[in-house]
Amino acid sequence: MTAETAVVLPAVVVVLAAALWAVAAVGAQLQCVDAARAGARAAARGEPAERVRADVLALAPAGASVRVDVTAEAVRVEVAARVRPRWGSTLPAVEVGASAVAAPEPGVPGAPEAPGAPEAPGGSAGEP
Repeated sequence: MTAETAVVLPAVVVVLAAALWAVAAVGAQLQCVDAARAGARAAARGEPAERVRADVLALAPAGASVRVDVTAEAVRVEVAARVRPRWGSTLPAVEVGASAVAAPEPGVPGAPEAPGAPEAPGGSAGEP
């Protein structure tokens, strides 16, 4: 082993570790994106907030926090997590997160009616 190899080898190990950590952080970010999208779709369909939260936590990285806001105009799901590499517990944690917004589907309680939607039976006075 030459002196040059002895000097370069630790630098290569550090660069490789940083690259692996970056890949792990990006993977956690993608998990947050997928979880937020799935949660927003479920909430827009009218699923209860606790079930949406449980489904999102099942898809999100371990230790993630979830926020579900449902209004008449939109459903917003936010997912955030602090991740650190399994092999480097002394490395600092990185915060990743994502949010997704969806419009509630017509017919979901609290959702605005779709334009041109038919009225409910018995809704107007001139009908037989």
